[in-house]
Amino acid sequence: MEKKLLNIIIGVTGSVATIKLPLIIENLLNITNVENGYKFEIQVICTERSKHFFKITDIPECCSLFDDDVEWSSWNHRGDPVLHIELGKWADMLVIAPLDANTLAKISQGICDNLLTCTVRAWDVSKPLLFCPAMNTRMYQHPITANQIETLKAWGYKEIPSIEKKLMCGDTGIGAMADVDTIVQKIHSTAQDHVNNKKD
Repeated sequence: MEKKLLNIIIGVTGSVATIKLPLIIENLLNITNVENGYKFEIQVICTERSKHFFKITDIPECCSLFDDDVEWSSWNHRGDPVLHIELGKWADMLVIAPLDANTLAKISQGICDNLLTCTVRAWDVSKPLLFCPAMNTRMYQHPITANQIETLKAWGYKEIPSIEKKLMCGDTGIGAMADVDTIVQKIHSTAQDHVNNKKD
């Protein structure tokens, strides 16, 4: 039986947890090779600050990578495609892993000042959007963080909760991005539900 193609965008932000992007992609592509009724096509949206934490050469050639420069250089005249709109049309699912404190705040307030936040602002909320908060414990425990997460969940976005561990800065506490295995399994289960509910 021919597998259904599931288009997924992975958004990464200015959190050190972005170092796990290549591993997330590798695990998702491995799932594609398992008998599960679908296969992933992956595209990545990176914020400018996220580029500090990964190398473009670490991203498989099969995965397109988009940033703000591509967004602005792809539009020259009226009638040209608008990238953040086209990406939203293309994708069946959007996963933001990691979602840093700054981008969480922007999304919760409707701010759209880069390719990722514009794509989220134009997102069809009938399609899955998963987000993985990642920040220092002191930032995570600020009262505004819980309010902003609840705002996203009220729109139907699905949280993959932060975990407690020793952070890159040396502190130990809540706020770290969920384990890669947890993220991939949640994407996998959400994909199964989406494929089962998607009309041909």
